[in-house]
Amino acid sequence: MEKINDSDGNPSSSQQTLKGTSRWTTSLENLLEDPEGVKRFREFLKKEFSEENVLFWLACEEFKKMQDKKQMQEKAKEIYMTFLSSKASCQVNVEGQSRLNETILGEPHPLMFQKLQDQIFNLMKYDSYSRFLKSDIFLKHKRAEEQEENSSEAQTVAKRASRIYNT
Repeated sequence: MEKINDSDGNPSSSQQTLKGTSRWTTSLENLLEDPEGVKRFREFLKKEFSEENVLFWLACEEFKKMQDKKQMQEKAKEIYMTFLSSKASCQVNVEGQSRLNETILGEPHPLMFQKLQDQIFNLMKYDSYSRFLKSDIFLKHKRAEEQEENSSEAQTVAKRASRIYNT
């Protein structure tokens, strides 16, 4: 089977061609993979007083990638104290957080927060994400992106036209 390549010679895929806000609308996962998407989503959640959800999710993602046991212990404690403890400064509202107590922080493992992270992800996916896609923050960014795209397309057409007439 032949591979279809785009104009740059890269394998073509619908996910690859979607950029920015277009990609964000396909899934929360795609939004969270894009640093600009995370920035805009955080901005939105801050206005909704639920930014701690995405901050917790991001902290868990970072935690899962850690290899060093000492760093994992420090990060696990930080996540617990920031998001899960009864005295947490940015407490997330998850079921089962009371079952996760400080004793397990001494023996951390990469997936120790997974169930809680999944709860927060689903909360964002089925609640905040759909509202975000209708928000002024998202729509303004989408319009700016489209204007930028149209502007660069117009410049490309103008360059082609000048090459044709200047030869």
